Amino acid sequence: MITVSNLSIQFGKRPLFNDVNMKFTAGNCYGIIGANGAGKSTFLKMLYGEVDATTGSVLFGTGERLSVLKQDHFAFDEFTVLDTVLKGHEELWNNMKEKDVLYAKPDFSEADGIKASLLEERFAEMDGWNAENNAASLLSGLGVKEILHNRKMVEIDGKIKVKVLLAQALFGKPDNLLLDEPTNDLDLETITWLENYLSNFDNTVLVVSHDRHFLDAICTHIVDIDYGQARIYGGNYSFWYESSQLALRQQAAQNKKAEEKKKELQEFISRFSANVAKSKQATSRKKMLEKLNIDDIQPSTRKYPGIIFTPDRTPGNNVLEVKNLMGSLDGEVLFKNLTFTVEKDDKIVFVSRDTRAMTVLFEILNGDQKADNGEFTWGQTITTGYLPLENSSFFDKDTTLIDWLGNFSYDTSEMFIRSYLGKMLFSGEEVYKKANILSGGEKIRCMIARMMLRNANVMMLDTPTNHLDLESIQAFNNRLKLFNGNILMSSHDHEFINTVCNRVIELTPNGILDKQMDYSEYESSEKIQELRKELYGD
Repeated sequence: MITVSNLSIQFGKRPLFNDVNMKFTAGNCYGIIGANGAGKSTFLKMLYGEVDATTGSVLFGTGERLSVLKQDHFAFDEFTVLDTVLKGHEELWNNMKEKDVLYAKPDFSEADGIKASLLEERFAEMDGWNAENNAASLLSGLGVKEILHNRKMVEIDGKIKVKVLLAQALFGKPDNLLLDEPTNDLDLETITWLENYLSNFDNTVLVVSHDRHFLDAICTHIVDIDYGQARIYGGNYSFWYESSQLALRQQAAQNKKAEEKKKELQEFISRFSANVAKSKQATSRKKMLEKLNIDDIQPSTRKYPGIIFTPDRTPGNNVLEVKNLMGSLDGEVLFKNLTFTVEKDDKIVFVSRDTRAMTVLFEILNGDQKADNGEFTWGQTITTGYLPLENSSFFDKDTTLIDWLGNFSYDTSEMFIRSYLGKMLFSGEEVYKKANILSGGEKIRCMIARMMLRNANVMMLDTPTNHLDLESIQAFNNRLKLFNGNILMSSHDHEFINTVCNRVIELTPNGILDKQMDYSEYESSEKIQELRKELYGD
């Protein structure tokens, strides 16, 4: 349990939030959301003491253990993977090391024996005898193979380190667990494992994430940092989003009577509460929704970008034909004998345990990389828009956003370019920002504006939600659901995939799986999971 009392923080003259009073209790998972710069990560850092509050206090339950997902990939380089996970339970780790020192003493005394006995007793209380097995089980669940468990962290690939540090945070079932963007750099399979793990976690969890499906799967509550304050709502992210949008529409409907508004909100809560029975944490979330006071629902001050894709023409019957394509990176073959045909109305998600495979495929299809073997042919009616995973080369010049976007436009007048930048939330003097100083999220919004100018009828999107905030992801997702063309994409965002795509192509070392279905159906099919194991050699 975590109790927050009168918590406030201010940087200079700018307050992030004031007088936050909340209690986070065991058995619940709290998703922390807010616009960029609202203070989500700062709030977590205040809870675990990395950032000092301006006023207020944070108290934990007596004797409770706190665990935090650490993002420093080099902090444990001298330790093995297994030891790095064990270090997540500091008291247990120190106990183990102290015992080792005692038992190694050449002059082991009676006093040492008494001390060792006490350490052994506490070690057993902490389930120390099963610690290594539990740590190994966590690592395996997260996809870290047993052959790596005794390797030093310095020898491990960065994407594997992410999983090891996550296992470290989860190890020992801490009483209070704080996770800041835990799904970053995880593949979809691992994210699903984490969803299931946290859905069955009995203690207190607070999480910051931009992954809506993840928040929906695990959260019993949402903490919204807005209006310079933090408010807590029962339910998951979808409930918060839909209820805040309903409140916003009601706010705009000045003529609607108070009783009508109240009835509409009550009907919304009842409908959502009924649907929640399908979720993994249905019972606790349903109770929260039934208790919810409709006055607690407020419109959000969030700004959503205006993403609009208008193809110049509808794709014809011949979209794309790929035959025996082979792609590699630095001499390593990522896929081979890749053959498929894109049909009219196909919206395809490409998935693989090795995300580099999708990037290489898109680079080949966009003409930026040569295939090692095979060929592909675009239809005559096709124009493509491409959102690459790596975009730094687009922003390496000291030029204003007006000039930057003008390089990709047939109309270079300032008024025309401003209209597109304005849709991407760049207004006023912001359009004169230099392209080479933009944040990751700002760069992606500029790249989306560039795509909007293309009027393409086929979209190629390589991990399109990277660096975007929840508002931009939601707006992007909403627009792609309505896109009247073809989509070829890769993504770690389950909700994005599931609401946009109608076909799954999985690239494996030993061939492909190609299924006309949504991703949830693909993921839940036992037959497909067996085929995947064969193709990956599990």
